[in-house]
Amino acid sequence: MTNTSEKSVVLSVDAMGGDKGPAAIVAGLASFLAKDPSARAILHGREQDLTSLVNKRRIADRVEIRDCPDVVQMTDKPSQILRQGKKTSMWSAITAVKTGDADVCVSCGNTGALMAMSMLILRKVDGVNRPAIACMWPSMSAGNFNVMLDAGADIRADQDDLLTYALMGTSYARNGMGLARPRVGLLNVGVEEHKGRAELKVAHELIAAAADRGEFEYVGFVEGNDLPSDRVDVIVTDGFTGNVALKTGEGTANLISSALREAFNNSFLSRIAAAIAYTSLQRLKKRIDPRRVNGGVFLGLNGSVIKSHGSADSTGVAAALALASRLGKNGFSQKLAARVATATALAQDAQNDGAEAAPTSAKSE
Repeated sequence: MTNTSEKSVVLSVDAMGGDKGPAAIVAGLASFLAKDPSARAILHGREQDLTSLVNKRRIADRVEIRDCPDVVQMTDKPSQILRQGKKTSMWSAITAVKTGDADVCVSCGNTGALMAMSMLILRKVDGVNRPAIACMWPSMSAGNFNVMLDAGADIRADQDDLLTYALMGTSYARNGMGLARPRVGLLNVGVEEHKGRAELKVAHELIAAAADRGEFEYVGFVEGNDLPSDRVDVIVTDGFTGNVALKTGEGTANLISSALREAFNNSFLSRIAAAIAYTSLQRLKKRIDPRRVNGGVFLGLNGSVIKSHGSADSTGVAAALALASRLGKNGFSQKLAARVATATALAQDAQNDGAEAAPTSAKSE
């Protein structure tokens, strides 16, 4: 068995996509490289802007700069970028994974453009209709995080897509988090089997039928309050619901941090209390800090792509790069492709089992 700590990884980084500019991305890269001596990076963007930043951080010996004159803006439409984006830093960063120059691509740029480019350049894995974005959700589980997908790659998802998400999420949890038999839940408005849209009810049957052969435990429907719970490891939902949940969670975490700061700065006594509780408060801040889990993984492509938040600072960028490094060293892209290659047959079997079970279910109602 290969020791992943000894395997070097090359990360392809889009330096121009973030709201805070290339300075924050290079700062995050420097922070990451300081903690991972074996890693290297290919930095894509305007060479005249990046050279001085890289030299300032003293990482030039571990970073290759590839000059790209154009930048994908947050306001650009994916269709426009696909026609005119071949000279952008984002296109170059993804292409480096396609050619094998890098193991994983990381970008803070326009999500729609990044997904559209990734599907065009890397192509979808056979058997995947809609790729998904998987994100880490702080939780009360033993590993401190759950996986949720889709977090916004596609606002639509039918029952077949939701089954594929369950299988891909299981692979991510197994290879990225070390969970031998992940617990999978399907997000719904209630845990009762009669609740939810029609496609959710069908997906419920399909996922349950695939659980044993997919080597995961299906816990059934879960609700929003289960996202941070210890009841489930992988939460499956459509991209619209997942993205709303993700942004709501991040906003709530920021609200809690702001409210605590305000409360402890309210008076002299409260500031003394804050000093006494400093260690515990820092632990809480670290636990709910959205920057620590920055980085959504595109699942279902022939190559690994990670979408970092557009507003990520150097801490958030470093977290996304650390996730990319972990997946790259694990050979996650190849493992996921192998998993999905068998998932098509598994999905068909599950559909057949679900169709056979449908009359029985109807009689029991």
